[in-house]
Amino acid sequence: MTLKFIDTRGLDSSRPTFSEVLLRGIADGGGLYLPENLPTFSMDQMDTLHSANYAQRGAFIYDAFGIDIKAADTLRMMQKAYGNQFDDHRIAPVVSLDEDTHMLELWHGPTSAFKDMALQCMPRFFSFSLKRGLANGSLSRDLLILVATSGDTGSAALAGFAHRSHTNLIVFYPDGGVSDVQRTQMTSSLGMNVGVYGVKGNFDDCQRAVKEAFFNEDLQKWLKDHTDLQLSSANSINWGRLMPQIIYYFSAIIDLRAAGKLADGQLLDIAVPTGNFGNIMAGWLAKQMGAPIGRLICASNENNVLADFINTGVYDIRGRDFYMTASPAMDILVSSNLERLLYFLAGPERTRKWMKQLREEGVFEVDAGTLSLIQQDFAADYVDNATSLSVIQDCWKRYHYLIEPHTAIALHAAEKHRGEGNTNKDKANPMMIVSTAHWAKFGPNVLRGLLGIPHDEELTTPYNEMTGFELLRAIRRLAPEAAHVPNRLSSLEGACERYQKVIPATEGCINSQIARWVEARTETH
Repeated sequence: MTLKFIDTRGLDSSRPTFSEVLLRGIADGGGLYLPENLPTFSMDQMDTLHSANYAQRGAFIYDAFGIDIKAADTLRMMQKAYGNQFDDHRIAPVVSLDEDTHMLELWHGPTSAFKDMALQCMPRFFSFSLKRGLANGSLSRDLLILVATSGDTGSAALAGFAHRSHTNLIVFYPDGGVSDVQRTQMTSSLGMNVGVYGVKGNFDDCQRAVKEAFFNEDLQKWLKDHTDLQLSSANSINWGRLMPQIIYYFSAIIDLRAAGKLADGQLLDIAVPTGNFGNIMAGWLAKQMGAPIGRLICASNENNVLADFINTGVYDIRGRDFYMTASPAMDILVSSNLERLLYFLAGPERTRKWMKQLREEGVFEVDAGTLSLIQQDFAADYVDNATSLSVIQDCWKRYHYLIEPHTAIALHAAEKHRGEGNTNKDKANPMMIVSTAHWAKFGPNVLRGLLGIPHDEELTTPYNEMTGFELLRAIRRLAPEAAHVPNRLSSLEGACERYQKVIPATEGCINSQIARWVEARTETH
């Protein structure tokens, strides 16, 4: 039976298939799509996959959902998604720091960040569904994908969608709010079907303007009357972005059980550096599907709206200061994927009410029953800049393992909350930290951490005269055993940055830029 989808606000009654959800991105009425049913797996089923490779594990999970794609096609696309473009054949390896502390490394893909785990997979299923729709007449127009990014989503989307037929991509990132390596990854993209623009504002400004573009009647009418394009999304509001992330939680647990590091009846606590709530939401979904997961620890930086919400039930962005931190991928105040959790725990009516309150008033508060359900599965904490950098130094000294600020935040939160969700009173649950980026993507702040220099202070001589790429070489000298820089990052040094335009963070400016990009594309075709 083919899986159908519903939306978080209960306003879209079309019940689309997986392929249709991929191409639509967001539901009518502004809600986010979710499957009507989640498959569940027994421990025996999981254990039978210990000898399967990552692509085979992913295909098994996708097929269990009952998606409208044949099993042979799913496996073929998974094998292409998780192939030689990853620098470790395990794709998402688990590295143990000690007996009960494990790192899930999600940065072995082509852009060295966890977004590759979804954005090497999603574009292949997206293109398959698009070509099938154009061929059978259910679609008549090519797609224009809009992406707002806090850094890593943009480069991963560009790597996944560049050069794909019938698909175009425009990325918006906060100017000054991403690292030099992240910016260069985006602005040097060679894809002829892509555009990249800096925005004068923060990630929330980018995300808000992009979401509003989907419901701007003037833009929609102009695209319909003057182009062969319709809008879609590759942000984590698209279920096609979230679903691949479920795979790596199951894969990690399979590996830990096979290695004897997670026993029968034992639960695994997981700490996730969290900004837009997609990564940790995938972990919660895996738990609902049978994965032996205990507490999910939501680790925030100083933009700690999520930690406050999980601890109090109040989501309040009114007058909240927005901080530029050492962990810029988490510099987010409006966490889109939280809406999916609220639907599962409280239903569409209350979710719709809370999202309306957030949009119109900047605040909402869940009822006591919903808060209790949230706190059964989630713990939350936030870590300031100084602490996140000190954890980088401490982790290097203790384990000779090099991490970047986002992973450092999760590691600190993990240590603080270790043991809270224990199933065995005499022994804490083992802990897994989700490591979301290679350290080299955030070289200046990794160097600050190793040298004990505060985030808000200038690097000292000679480092203050070095470029971002020269700093990576300096880190390699300080930590030669662990400081390998992937060629895909080191080769960016001196790359031609094709896209250097920066625009105001208003809906009108972003819509106008979309139109200008489309017109320029039309002239060159």
